[in-house]
Order: sequence, then structure tokens, then C-alpha cells
Amino acid sequence: MLMLGLIMAFVAIAMLWRRVDVLEREVKGLRAGNGAVSYPGDAPVSAPITQALAEQPPAAPAAPEPTVVQEPTPERKRTWRPRMAMPRFDFEDVFGRQLPIWAGGVTLAVAGFFLVRWSIDAGLLTPPVRVVLAGLFGMALLVGAETAWRWRERVADPRVAQALAGAGLATLYAAFYLAGTRYGLIGSTIAFVGLAGVTAAGIVLSFRFGLPSAVLGLVGGFAAPVLVGGDEANLPLLTIYLALVTAGLALTGRRQDRAWLGIAALAAGLLWGALLSAGGVSATPDIAVLGAYLVLLGGVLPALSTANDRPAWFVRVGAAALASVQLAGLVRQGGFDALEWSLYLMLGAALAWFGWRQAAMREASAVAAAVGVALLFFWPAPEATGFAAAALGVCAIFALIPLIQIWRGSHRAIDFWQVGGTAFGVAGAAYAQLGRFALGLPEPELALVTALLAVLPALAAWRAWQRSDSVLDRPEAAALAFAAALGGIALLLGIPAWAAPLAALAVATAMLWVDRQRAEPAARAIGWAAAALGALLLAALPHVATMAANEFTRLAGMSESVDWRSPLRWAAAALAFVAVVAQSREARARALAEAASAVLAYGAMAQILPPMVMAWVAAIAAAALAWRAKWPGAATALLAIAALWAVEPAVLWLAGGAMALVGSPFVTADLPPAPMILRQLMPVAAALSFIAARKAAIPVAQRHVGMALTVTAVIAAHALFRHGFAAIIGADFVTTGLLQRAAWEFVLVGGSVALWRKGRARGAAALAGIAMAHFAWFTLVLHNPLWSAQAVGAVPIANAIVPAYAAGFAALWVLRKVSGHASPVIRWFLDAAVMTLLAFMALSLLRQAFAGSDLVSAPMGEGEDLLRSLTGIVLAVGFLLWGARTGKRSWRIGSLVLMVIAVLKVFLVDAADLGGLARIASFMALGFSLIGIGWFYSRQLRGSTMPTASVTQ
Repeated sequence: MLMLGLIMAFVAIAMLWRRVDVLEREVKGLRAGNGAVSYPGDAPVSAPITQALAEQPPAAPAAPEPTVVQEPTPERKRTWRPRMAMPRFDFEDVFGRQLPIWAGGVTLAVAGFFLVRWSIDAGLLTPPVRVVLAGLFGMALLVGAETAWRWRERVADPRVAQALAGAGLATLYAAFYLAGTRYGLIGSTIAFVGLAGVTAAGIVLSFRFGLPSAVLGLVGGFAAPVLVGGDEANLPLLTIYLALVTAGLALTGRRQDRAWLGIAALAAGLLWGALLSAGGVSATPDIAVLGAYLVLLGGVLPALSTANDRPAWFVRVGAAALASVQLAGLVRQGGFDALEWSLYLMLGAALAWFGWRQAAMREASAVAAAVGVALLFFWPAPEATGFAAAALGVCAIFALIPLIQIWRGSHRAIDFWQVGGTAFGVAGAAYAQLGRFALGLPEPELALVTALLAVLPALAAWRAWQRSDSVLDRPEAAALAFAAALGGIALLLGIPAWAAPLAALAVATAMLWVDRQRAEPAARAIGWAAAALGALLLAALPHVATMAANEFTRLAGMSESVDWRSPLRWAAAALAFVAVVAQSREARARALAEAASAVLAYGAMAQILPPMVMAWVAAIAAAALAWRAKWPGAATALLAIAALWAVEPAVLWLAGGAMALVGSPFVTADLPPAPMILRQLMPVAAALSFIAARKAAIPVAQRHVGMALTVTAVIAAHALFRHGFAAIIGADFVTTGLLQRAAWEFVLVGGSVALWRKGRARGAAALAGIAMAHFAWFTLVLHNPLWSAQAVGAVPIANAIVPAYAAGFAALWVLRKVSGHASPVIRWFLDAAVMTLLAFMALSLLRQAFAGSDLVSAPMGEGEDLLRSLTGIVLAVGFLLWGARTGKRSWRIGSLVLMVIAVLKVFLVDAADLGGLARIASFMALGFSLIGIGWFYSRQLRGSTMPTASVTQ
């Protein structure tokens, strides 16, 4: 099984090695010029050799380099294969030409291993002899590799020299490992030096023998410290060794165009750095050497070991990130002392230097800048002097140098982000470490520092403006945003916490001034953000929580205390949005800014004016702005504020009205108080009335304005009417309820008539419909005097019944007038309503004549019952006569319906309840009435059909 596994491994290694050689030949062929690369393995092995020699001119013996054959341009296109094409697999070529060499070398190594093991088991070789023989054997293999390379024309295969060199280096590694670690024949220092020498030899030999020597140099070089071991490691010597190995391998990879070799070396070196840092470093020389080692790996080698024209992004950034993190850990281990910070800044300086020469290295510098800012944040309890020195170094390297690049015009997009981000991060770290946020007091020192830091991104944005007349792109706009943010923070640090909106106003004004000068969208957006932040700062800071709570309670009229600072705060926030409005170019954004400025201006006035006038202030301002048609968004916002004031009285009225709808009397105590109506409900009604009358321009449809006006006006008018009626006549529901409802319905009808005369038919119909619905539900259904306790008055005819029903008739009359040429169904419905009201009014007046003021207080007698039947008959006759006079069929049908009801009453009720002459009189009256109605109807029908007959004839 072991041999089978080895064979499979040999096959895989051979295929991989062949692919690497093919790719190397392709690359070298491309670099050689306009030529086509021929591959020894491309031609079939079975082709006769003589034929190949006959077709080709005599050539030098095969060399490790691919043969470049000059061909005409058209031929070159046909012979050149795709760059990433997979090499063809030839079983005979792999197992006959390539694999045996490597398999033979490995087999000899295995045979030597078993031979040495047999000699050890037999006691033939002592440890010193084994080590000497291993060293001699390794040297012999290297000599053989050199011989094969010098006689490469005869050998005709470079893999022989490569195999011998690899085996020799591996043997020498084993010799020094056995001598130093296994047998203790030499000291660890000598063994380490020997392993280092073998590593250096491998790096050097890789230029002659290629990949095997490079791989062994990579693996052996970084494994040597582990192989030697030791209780007390010499850290300076070890880091110097690792630095040399890493640098040698990285530069070798660049020289040999093997980028992976440099990447692997950097990765291994950084892994060693992490292991050394994790082991704990305390001595100053050790810290200095390890820091310099990490600077070399993170800043220098990625720039030197990667081609200038196409540096690998992940190598630069990854190496810088890992080295930065490891150096940050070293700074933390060392207690953030000057030495550790100097090492970190040295890394930043190296990255900045190479970024100056190679623009592609600047991402690595940005990564180191981010780690450096994070170090400032996590510095525990720093002294002001030390922190200032470290922060100054971070700014000088990571912000000032990119700013100089921007100034020179050799910048990249990352430079704007780095300048702004570094300045902002350092300012944040300074405040986090040295600020006194809990006190809420001005901090002029930090304010000055932050203002100076704001200059860096501001200069970057200004330089971008100088170089181009176009708008700023995203990185340049980011620099402007960082400058604005730092400027605002500087102002915040220099003023008391309560004045924070003033800082936002200053930033918004500055940005909008910039926008006015250059029409810069980024400045406009920053101004918007500053204005919004100013509004948030009214309540966001905990230092002004009490003041903010009092201010917001004053907005709703729930506080009387006044603070002179409050109007300044709200006015500043409002003015910031006024500045935004002045520069807004998009209608929706402008409307939003107008609304915000109006709300904040209302807040400023609320801090001064008494609460009782604030609804009127909002309503008057809304009406004025809508009339001028300059700020429709502000007018809408103020109108909404006035409407919010009306919510409380409207809710009280709606609650009482909802109970009234189910039969509970709507008493005066359930109404909103009259002062509340005047202070809170009337303002929005007045504003809506003005806007509707003037048809002022606000972003709300006129029909919505009309609906809102109707609702608020009805609520306000009803509440005030009820309070006035109660004050003049009384509030007792039984005594005054009928008259109170009639009077209110007349008010509604009067309003509908006024609207009708002004040509507003819809409004007139709405009010008349409300009046009729109010009468039908409350007077005719819920609280009808016929079955509900309602005082109508003691005088027959001249009592409250007549005006109560008159209100219903008036509402129906207005509806009839307003409907005009409405459909017949509506006209029939209105006629039926009139007839119904006449019937109920007649019955109510009849009942009042017998019962007095309270219609439900006395039982009904036979005489009254007989008169009820007679009343129905009389009404039916009257309806018939009116229908005949006006030619309205609806009235004639109503007469018939009423007559049918009278017949049913006489035969079903009177026949059972009445007796004697009363019963006889009832039937006689009904009989004569039916005869008369029938005779009259026959004449009416005959008169209406005769013209038709004559016309037909």
C-alpha cells in the first residue's frame, strides 16, 4: 500500500510539474517577442525521429529553455495555443520520459533510508558516522546536480539536475537536524547556522536548478528554527534570520517570476511574527527587532517583491493588515510606550513611502491607518501628552501624506477617503479618550484640535474643486462630508450643550453657501443632513433632557414655564431648514424642507407665546402662506398643526355624538367646553374656510379641504350652538330637547340655503342632508314625542311640534330645490318623505290636543282613536287632491297607501277596540271616503286618458 501511494504521488507530482513547466515556457515565449513556443511533449512519441530531423534544421541540444521558432504572422496565429489551455496528457511521455527520473530519485532516497535504518539496527554506523555520511552524501548530490547542469547538452533533461539538487538539499537539512537536535553532536547555534546556510544555498541554487531548490529553501528555511528548538530563543537573531529568509525568498520569487513563492514567504514570515508576538515580548531589544521585522514584512517586502506594473492587491493589503494587527498587538503588550508607537509609525511611513512611488500600494496604507486609529481608541487611560504625540504621528503619516498626493494631482480615490477617515477617526479617539461628555460643558482645547483636523479634508475637497469645474465624485464628496462633520463637532465642543442646534445651523448655512457658489449636490445633501441633525439635537443630548421635555410640553400647551434659551434653539433649527429651502431644486424635497421649517418655527413661537393662542397662530400663518402661494409645504404643515389642536374637542364631541346615536341624550356636560372650541377648534375651521374661499394653493385637493371644513365647522357650530341654547333657554333634555333639535336643524337649513344662493349646490345638499338625517333619526325615530318623553307645550297647534316638523319640511324643500332635474326615484323619495312627515305631525298634534304637553303621559281614548282614523282619511283625501292639482302621481299613490292603512286600522283595530256609535261612525266615515275617493279617481283617470284616446283616434 505504501508503494502504491508513493507511485500515485509521483504521478500527481509529475503532472503538476509538467503543467508548471508548460506555463513557464508560455510566459517566457511571450516575453521573447513575436514567436511561437514549441513544446517537447506536444509531438507524439511514436513519430519517427529521423522524420523530425529531416523536417527541422540542425539545432543545439535541448536546453531547459523552450525553443522559439520564428514563423510568418499568419502561421503564428494558427500555432499559438490559448494562454490557459491545459497541457495534453500523454501516457508514454509521462511514464516513459518524466516520471522515471523523479521516481528513481525518490526510490534511491527511500533505499538510502532503509539502508541507513538497517545499518543503525545492525550497529554498523555510529551517530557521528551517520551525520558525516549524510553531509557527504548531500554534498555529493549537489556536485552531481552541478555536473548534470554543466553537461546539460548530453543529459538533455533539466529534471536530472533539479532532482539531484533537491535531494542534496534535503539530505543536508537532515544532516544538520540529526547533528543538532537528534544526537546533540553540535550546539543548537551551530545547527541553526547550518540550516540557515542550507536555506541560503537553496535560494541561490533555485536560480540554477529551478523549482525544487526554491521549495526546499522555503520549507526548510522557515522550519529550521523549529527543527533546532531550544529553551532560550535568541529573538533578535531569530528575527534577523527570518527577515533574511523572507526577503531572499520574496526577491527570488520576483526574479524568477514565481509570485506564489513571494506570497508564501510573506505568509510564513507573518505567521512567525504572530507566533513570536503571542509568545510574549518584554525586553526592549526584542521589541525593537520584532517591530522592525514586522515593518519589513508589512511595508517593504510587498512593494519590493511585487512587480510595479501589476502588484497583487491581496498581497499588499493582506500583508499590511496582518503586520498592522501584529504591531498593534505589540503596542498593546508594551503598554503603548513610545518605542512601540514608533515601530507602528515606522510601518506607516514605509507604506506611505512606497505608496508615494507606487500608487497601487495606497490601499495598504489605508488599512494601516484604520488599525492605527483603532489603537488610539483602545488606548487605556492615556496621558494627554503621549496621546497627542501618537495622534499627531498618525495624522502626519496617514492623513497629511495623502493630502500632499491630492495637492500634487497624483492621487487616487482612496486618498480622499484616507484623509477624511483618518482625521475623523483621530478626532473621535481624542474625544473618547480625553473628552468629558458627561459634564456637557464647552471644551475649547478639543474644539481647536477638531477644527484643525477639519482643515485636512476641507483642503482635499477644495483642491478637487480647483482642478475641475464638474461636481465632486463620491470620494471627493466624502472628503467634504468629513470636513463638514468635523467642523460641526468642533462647534459643538466649543459651545454649551443647549446651543447644539446653533452648530448645525452654521454647518448647514456653510454647505448651502458652497452649493450656491458651485451648484454642488454633495454640499446640498450635507446641508440637508446638518439641518436634520439640528432638529434631532433639540432632544438627543442627555444634558438638555429637562429643557427639551419642557419645550415639547409647551408645544401642546401643557407647560407654562419659559426659558430664554428655548426659542433660540428652535429658531436655529428652523433657520437651518429655511436655508435648505432657499437652495432646494426638487419640488418634493423643497416641500419637505418647508414643512420642517414651519414646524420648527411654530416650536420657537410656542416657547414664547401663551398656549391659548398657539392654535390661532398656526391657523393664521397657514392661511397667510397659502394665500401668498409661496410656501405650500409650510402652509400644509401649519394647517396640520392647527388640526392637531382640534383633535381634543373633536374627540370629545364625537364621543358624545356616538352615545347619542344609540339613544343616550347628548347633554351639555358631554360637549367640549366653549373656550376649548374657541381656542382649539375654531382656528382650523377659520383657516379652512379662508383657504376654501380663496382657493389658495396648498398640496391638498379642494374637495378634501371642503370635507375637512364641513366636519370642523359642523362640530364647532353645533357645540357653540348647544352652549348658547343652554345658556339662554335651558339644558333640560325633556323640557327643551325638541326645540333645541329643531333650532339646530334650522341652523343647518339656513346654512344650506346660503350655500345654495352662492351656487354651491353640493355644499347646500350636504348641509340639508345632515339636517334631514338629524331630524329623521333623533326627532322622528329616537326621541319622537309620540313614544318618548318630550315636552311639546300645552297650547294646541301653537306648540313645539310645528317648528320641529317645520325643520324637517325645510330640509326636504332645500333638497328638492338643490336636486333640480334629479331622477324620478329621488323626487318620489322626497315626496314620500313629505307625506310621512305630514302624517306624523297630524298624529302628534291630535295627540297633543288630548294629552297636553307630554304626549306619553295619558292613555288614548275612543274619541281620539276615532279621530286618528278620520285624520288618516282626511290626509288621504288631501294627498289625492294635491296630486290631482299638481299632476304628481306620487301624491296620488301616497293617498292610496294612506287609505289602505286607514282601512286596515278600521277593520282590524277599530272593529275590535271601539263600540257603539264610535264604531258605527268609523265605518261610515270610511265608507263614504272610499266611495268619494273611488269616484274622484275614476274622473281623474278618465280625464288623463281622454286626450290620449283622442290623439289615437
